[in-house]
Amino acid sequence: MSDVTAGRLKVLLVCHYYPPHLGGIENVVHAEAKHLTAAGVEVTVLTSGNRNSVTDEAGVRVVRVRAWNGLERKADVPFPILGPKLLRRAVKWARWADVVHIHDAFYLTSWAALTAAKLTRTPVVATQHVTLVHHASAAVGLVQKAVYATAGRMLMRTARTVFTLNSDVAAFARGLGARPELMQHLPNGVDTELFRPVRDAVEQAAVRERLGLPQDRVLVLFAGRFMPNKGFDMLLAANDPAYGLVFAGGPEEALTEALARGVAGAGGGDSVIYLGSLGSADMAAAYRACDIFALPSMAEGFPLTVQEAMSSGIAVVTTDLSGYAAYDLDRDRVSLVHRDTETLRVRLREIAADSEVRGQMGKYAREYAVERFAWPDHASRLIETYRSAIRPGKSTADRG
Repeated sequence: MSDVTAGRLKVLLVCHYYPPHLGGIENVVHAEAKHLTAAGVEVTVLTSGNRNSVTDEAGVRVVRVRAWNGLERKADVPFPILGPKLLRRAVKWARWADVVHIHDAFYLTSWAALTAAKLTRTPVVATQHVTLVHHASAAVGLVQKAVYATAGRMLMRTARTVFTLNSDVAAFARGLGARPELMQHLPNGVDTELFRPVRDAVEQAAVRERLGLPQDRVLVLFAGRFMPNKGFDMLLAANDPAYGLVFAGGPEEALTEALARGVAGAGGGDSVIYLGSLGSADMAAAYRACDIFALPSMAEGFPLTVQEAMSSGIAVVTTDLSGYAAYDLDRDRVSLVHRDTETLRVRLREIAADSEVRGQMGKYAREYAVERFAWPDHASRLIETYRSAIRPGKSTADRG
């Protein structure tokens, strides 16, 4: 056993949602739990659920507190309202843990876990995933600001380490009081075996047939929530006869409404295909079935879908945001474009028309992902940080 994995750490991971609920943060936490467990860490996840339960899921203890998800269904705000058992369970598992690792400051699970950690004097590590998220509702924006100014500020000032994914989120965390010397840049990991390049044209044809996709077109994939900040409507408007658009995610109603408004650009609504919300295996197949990944988002910097697309070896087109600066990407091989419909359409047409360029972009993307986004390396960084948080300068074995 290596120095990194020696000892039996007990870690409480905290996340508002967890699979089978689909989403970026919950996928990250699920992967962290899996790889930490493989490295010898005892992991408990505190999250929301349809009922109160404690289950063993592939060696990970998952503690679910019953929650109401009406805000997600009715207002497209992924904010579960958890039941009265939340704080009690948070205190129980914070007392059990050596370290509490809270993912994002915005959610009730995070507030309860932070309170529980303070009550039990358990050290806290935080990962801040996003800045303020654009939403059509001004009220939602005000609530975000209020939450981050209070609970967010408390978490950033309490955590012994704050992980951030890009320079924008780092600046946001510093603005909430995170101390620069306690902050670390830590990209999300990717399962580079699951999210792999298509082997050949025969495999791609088979995957397209299984997913009901056309065989005779260059296909551009969008994956994620159909929200304005993700840019799904801009991609629809950039539709063109030179390529077909494939959408994976939801909610379906948002895509249907956009198509009904005639947003589908020159390609028309008939060239738009909706795959639904996909699990990891089917999502990996969707990347292999397509030729280009496009995400014209407003305020993200290296979201998980871009990493998955790169690991899958397809060309990537996304918005030129400052959050990508820390990653030192070759801009000839990952296309970072100005965020407007015509620029997006022109760039997609250029890439769609040149299979050699697509191949070069895909090869670079795959090599970059394998080198930079391996989950075992990510887990090792976490373990080292947890040990430092427990007792700075000491390993778990030194705790007696």
